[in-house]
Amino acid sequence: MARRKKIYEGKAKILYEGPEPGTIVQYFKDDATAFNAEKKDVIDGKGVLNNRLSEFFMTGLTQIGIPNHFIRRLNMREQLVRNCEIVPLEVIVRNYAAGSMSKRLGIEEGTQLPRPIVEYCYKDDSLGDPLVTEEHIAAFGWASQQDMDDILSLALRVNDFMSGVMLAVGIRLVDFKIEIGRVFEGDYQRLIVADEISPDSCRLWDIETGQKLDKDVFRRDLGSLTDAYSEVARRLGVLPSNNVTKPTLIN
Repeated sequence: MARRKKIYEGKAKILYEGPEPGTIVQYFKDDATAFNAEKKDVIDGKGVLNNRLSEFFMTGLTQIGIPNHFIRRLNMREQLVRNCEIVPLEVIVRNYAAGSMSKRLGIEEGTQLPRPIVEYCYKDDSLGDPLVTEEHIAAFGWASQQDMDDILSLALRVNDFMSGVMLAVGIRLVDFKIEIGRVFEGDYQRLIVADEISPDSCRLWDIETGQKLDKDVFRRDLGSLTDAYSEVARRLGVLPSNNVTKPTLIN
């Protein structure tokens, strides 16, 4: 088999040309990074877990009519997705104060917000993905007003879905980040959820104990990241409960 052409390599994933026009193969790495890649490690099995969890969430979005780039999982670490033009924004939905919001606004972590708050960051690692307003987005042409209306709607719909799914398994969805892609069907542009949805891009806390089940485990040296992600997968039924300690064996 001919070796696929690499299109892009990021901190957690590698993108390759897909087997069909308009597709990309997304490969999940075991690399873990935090604080704009100042902290790095390789966590055995992390990529396998994120591949399976992102498949689970994206499939769920499809089932309720939320458009996204996921087509199908190919193997333990790869999935086939639609090629799209990524809007240069990170879209963050916050249900509880945590992380940078708590630091910026002096709100105690875990404080429930009056309503979900949507924030936007400009995607640029060299700048540390700075927080931006809709005024910045419009002024610099990163997205139109119609795009922003659609992005807000998508983000809140994803939040409703994710909050319900996680609540059902005893996990609080504190916040999450998604990326949005543009796909073109003839002259018609459509916005879809892209990139991934996984514990790498969410804050997930056990409702009873407050235990963190997301990348904060790595950021704050709170224990085994693989164990945390495996626990999320076990509760969601993504991995068999008797084999969560060795996710690399699951296909």
